[in-house]
Amino acid sequence: MSFARKAFFVITCCLLPFISVECKLPSLTPAVVNAKVNEIMKNHASYKKLTPSLMERTLNNYIELLDPNKSYFLESDIQKWIHPSEELLTKIMQDYNRNNFHEFEDIHQAMVQAIKRRHEIEKKIDLSNLPKHVNPEEFKDMKWTTNEDELLARLVRIKALQMEASEKLAPDQKDKTLKRIQKRQMKFEDNITALDPVEHQNFMLSNILKATSSSLDTHTAYFTPDEASQFLIHVQQRLFGIGAQLRDDLNGFSIMKIIDGGPAAENKQLKVKDRIIAVNGEPVVGLDIVDAVELIRGEEGTPVTLTVIRETGEQTKDEEKLDVTLKRGEVVLKETRYESAYEPFGDGVIAYLKLYSFYQDPESSSATDLAAELEKIKKSQKVKGVILDLRFNSGGLLSQAVEVTGLFIKKGIVVSIKDDAGKVQHLRALEDHNIWAGPLVVLTNRASASASEIVAGTLQDYGRAIVVGDDHTFGKGSFQTFTLNATTQNSTINPQGEYKVTRGRYYTVSGRTPQLTGVESDVVIPGPLSETELGERFAKFPLENDQIKANFNDDLSDIPFYQREQIRLLYSYDLQPRLTVYQPYLEQIRNNAAYRIEKNQNYQNFLKELKKKEKEIIDEDDVEEFGQNDLQLTEAYNVMKDYILLLQ
Repeated sequence: MSFARKAFFVITCCLLPFISVECKLPSLTPAVVNAKVNEIMKNHASYKKLTPSLMERTLNNYIELLDPNKSYFLESDIQKWIHPSEELLTKIMQDYNRNNFHEFEDIHQAMVQAIKRRHEIEKKIDLSNLPKHVNPEEFKDMKWTTNEDELLARLVRIKALQMEASEKLAPDQKDKTLKRIQKRQMKFEDNITALDPVEHQNFMLSNILKATSSSLDTHTAYFTPDEASQFLIHVQQRLFGIGAQLRDDLNGFSIMKIIDGGPAAENKQLKVKDRIIAVNGEPVVGLDIVDAVELIRGEEGTPVTLTVIRETGEQTKDEEKLDVTLKRGEVVLKETRYESAYEPFGDGVIAYLKLYSFYQDPESSSATDLAAELEKIKKSQKVKGVILDLRFNSGGLLSQAVEVTGLFIKKGIVVSIKDDAGKVQHLRALEDHNIWAGPLVVLTNRASASASEIVAGTLQDYGRAIVVGDDHTFGKGSFQTFTLNATTQNSTINPQGEYKVTRGRYYTVSGRTPQLTGVESDVVIPGPLSETELGERFAKFPLENDQIKANFNDDLSDIPFYQREQIRLLYSYDLQPRLTVYQPYLEQIRNNAAYRIEKNQNYQNFLKELKKKEKEIIDEDDVEEFGQNDLQLTEAYNVMKDYILLLQ
């Protein structure tokens, strides 16, 4: 399939489709399942047909979709499927190709029985005698329990962990939180035990699609229509609704936050803590929050009437009921797009740009927004250096990785992609949109993935930026195509679902891929994730690492001959050279950073806390104990100051 085909757009984000039990199911048939699997296989980077090893993965994935926390099945229930014989695998593959999924139906029915057994076991849990201080780490990489006593012990510890977490909440939220957990579990089980034959088939077949697609590699995935809609919101960082964040309070949905610039903020009738009990006259109490949100969202410009309960007195807790009518509109999730700031230094400032994802919609994009923010700072301040913060940025659109990189280089190859046929295509900054040619620091951590790694790696390759932060980034060097174009105004989602498929790997201009290894920092500055086992190397089925030749000297060989000369005339001047401007100072910059970190008692306390094995990720409260909200960013500023001074 051609890279230019309009049915697909290229994504690099690390986001996986969540396994939602609160989404409407697609209308599927066994034949549709096989057709979609064949489409995915046709486009996959490595696999072109089902193999016994893939089928074994599929069976295990299917079981884990039904029981992700290993809190229903006993090992004996599923032994024949998690360790299948060659004969069974052959039979299942033959049946699969004939649109016969009865083996998956057998697994499903085993889960129905496991649900009934769990209900009986849970009756034995003594809530007054739960263990204390349960370590969440013990639930990582769990094995299947072998008998009912082991299963009871696990359920007791899960319940203890839930109770312990609820104790940290406000008194009025404790019971509601536990009831939400119970409500979600009941919904999860109801989907599995549904008696309606159509619902049952759609649930089972959608899980078969999920299990099969994710057996190919970590990032190939099938999305139900609701999940595809959520994925679009993630990529575009916008939606159409009222612009309010909700919480399920069981007796309605409380407004926790009103988003700036959205219809609710412009209308000014809704308030934080208002509790929504009906939408357009339809009661929502008792609904899943996903279903309630779906009622509230809708086409731009259409009206929606919310019936809300509002407290009128802090002491008396009196309430009033009122109807609020708003027009649905575009809600841009600016807080999850970018932010900017600057810090004085010498006779100027150091500009700070934080990018949360690589997004694009018909109105804006990550590159245009970053450019506008930096230009705004440049108009009012003398900028001496720029810090680009890509921490926790899991990626997004490949085209935006190219555009963002192009803000900091002249013309040249940004990234190369190699597809399933071994064909290499170069993506270039064809025009000089460079808005900053001065000192540049890129701040990353182990959660910086995909498009973030393209930007960091390529700017490092060209010598345009010093990469600082955790020792390495996430390590996702593959790209996917998605069957839905997220850059258009009205993207119609297939009622049978969508999928993204891994087409190949990408490589920065030096010919390296960050697959598994990540982008290594020039200056290591530890942060909250520095001791966390996070990255592609820990994924279930990652692609291997490889490399291609470096492409600093661009001969345009991947461009058709009849276009090559025309592009050469426009492209051959102002190419980005390989710079060595910071190389003479890099060792001194590293030494200075290491010295500051060693002598900073707050930082040392922070690092000791990180190494505590019972904590996987340090939380914000712990960070504040050390006197700084962001020690890693503070040191990145120090690195930039050193860089600027050494260049003088």
